[in-house]
Amino acid sequence: VDNIRPDRTPEDLLFQVLVDWGVDLTLPIRREAVLGKSVFFVDENALVACFDAGVTEELVKELASREPLRVVFRDNGFVSDAVKINVEQVFRQLSPSTDVRSI
Repeated sequence: VDNIRPDRTPEDLLFQVLVDWGVDLTLPIRREAVLGKSVFFVDENALVACFDAGVTEELVKELASREPLRVVFRDNGFVSDAVKINVEQVFRQLSPSTDVRSI
């Protein structure tokens, strides 16, 4: 079951996350394609967000290698339950200080 309304854009989700986390809305935001997925980088690595479907472990490892302060994914965006379960372990190994969440 999708917990996000179907009319919400990735930008809508990003700004909701920024507000929820208290991140300054005036920080620079860039969108980059990483392994075929659209990823937002807020103030370089202050927040990294990917709301695409089909998030793989390779993408998770790539984002973890960049050592962001915070990272957020769409809860049902992972390619499998195994990848979803392993996200925190991957970040714990590659970027232990990253705050990992999903919406």
